[in-house]
Amino acid sequence: MCQQKAAGTLWLSCGHFQRHMVTAIYDCMSVTCERSYVHPKDCRSRACIKVYGPDVQDIIDRVEDKCLQCQWQDTKAAQAQNKA
Repeated sequence: MCQQKAAGTLWLSCGHFQRHMVTAIYDCMSVTCERSYVHPKDCRSRACIKVYGPDVQDIIDRVEDKCLQCQWQDTKAAQAQNKA
């Protein structure tokens, strides 16, 4: 299964990785992976892999906080608790 190398930020408090851009593609060199250069162009098999594997994370920044999605969820939870 081919993979994308993604540059991004690691949020240390929640452990999430925020991808900023894909910087490279790692080719698995498999004839059963549709993303591979060696996959036959005329292949019609439904068994072939159609998606990339997990990103290879290239951490370019580390932040001592929660990611924005986790911060938003914490805010929503606090608002819901205050209404109750």
